[in-house]
Amino acid sequence: MKHPIWFGTRVAASYFVLLTAVPHQAAKSASAETEVVRAPIFVVDPYWPKPLPNHWVTGSTIGVATDAQDHVWTIHRGFTVEDNFKAADLKLGLCCKVAPPVIEYDQGGNVVNSWGGPGAGYRWPDSEHGITVDHRGHVWIGGNGQKDTEILEFTADGHFIKQLGTYGVHRGSNDRENFWMPTKIFDDPSANEIYVSDGYGNHRVIVFDEETGQYKRHWGAYGVNPVDDSVGASGDNGEGSKYDPAGPPPKTFRTPHCAIVSNDGLVYVCDRVNDRIQVFHKDGKFVKEAFVDRETLRSGSVWDMTFSRDPQQTYIYMVNGVNEKVEIILRSTLQVLTTFGDGGRHPGEFFGCHNITTDSKGNIYVTETYTGARVQRFLFKGIGMVPRDQGVPWPKGN
Repeated sequence: MKHPIWFGTRVAASYFVLLTAVPHQAAKSASAETEVVRAPIFVVDPYWPKPLPNHWVTGSTIGVATDAQDHVWTIHRGFTVEDNFKAADLKLGLCCKVAPPVIEYDQGGNVVNSWGGPGAGYRWPDSEHGITVDHRGHVWIGGNGQKDTEILEFTADGHFIKQLGTYGVHRGSNDRENFWMPTKIFDDPSANEIYVSDGYGNHRVIVFDEETGQYKRHWGAYGVNPVDDSVGASGDNGEGSKYDPAGPPPKTFRTPHCAIVSNDGLVYVCDRVNDRIQVFHKDGKFVKEAFVDRETLRSGSVWDMTFSRDPQQTYIYMVNGVNEKVEIILRSTLQVLTTFGDGGRHPGEFFGCHNITTDSKGNIYVTETYTGARVQRFLFKGIGMVPRDQGVPWPKGN
């Protein structure tokens, strides 16, 4: 992700005022429902994006990114589209057709480019997962199928550049050549490096030179070498030992789902199923951790994160896919200030909010997995007083 110069002095000034601010309570006796804080304000844009062309429909929309032109990129899983929704592809009716995996939208919500799928020289993932546009305009994707042990780099037009990792080959969380079900790639232009959260199979963050693909370093939870013990997942899915919200902090990542790097050189990792954020220096030295909605079981609470677009990156915006909301977190303390969203199918509601990004104006984009299968935009409206639980951020007067 790129971090272009912040727009406009008025909004920047609002952020500056808040740099040392702390949550403000309307009154000491206020309930959670009426307590207010000073934080970024967003409203859903129910008119973005525009309807897809060509009778297209999308499946689980499993990644989102923005580029230097503020174009919005998504990736979805075509194989998840139900048969009743692709009658034209099945020669059974007129509607509809599965869209190409990668879709590029302009700021008006129009589709301006699309591509993706198997091709010469690379192995397309069995199950797409995550999309990133780096500072050169190149597009990176991963996959979380059982044999997806590679990540891919393309030009913006979909021409293949390189593949890291060999499909179907993995040797555990200390393998320097292959991945196992990697979840997301982050571009660090200051060092010309990519960070890979790896992932559903492995339990680590791993870093490569962006140009050459050369291995640089990797680490697990708390900055130590990762292990591949059966740490399992939360809830009742039977995968090894279960996550215990009341137990001691887990020593191993469960599903590291993102790794993002701040302008001041800190790495923030989504330890999704462990309901926590862990923070590191770029060399993997552990700094601190914080839990978010720690009682969340099943797929966990910390699904994806991105930074606010002020120069200080004052806030982290985090999607919480089990609890169907966006959390606004004060980056300096990792304290949740406020949340917005709710479960549902209407604009501003979510089903499986999975990935999140921002554009240069500070607007937020959220994609939904499962049958949510869409991308939504939330317009940044400056800084102000909001409830701790905002609910659906519907535009006022509508």
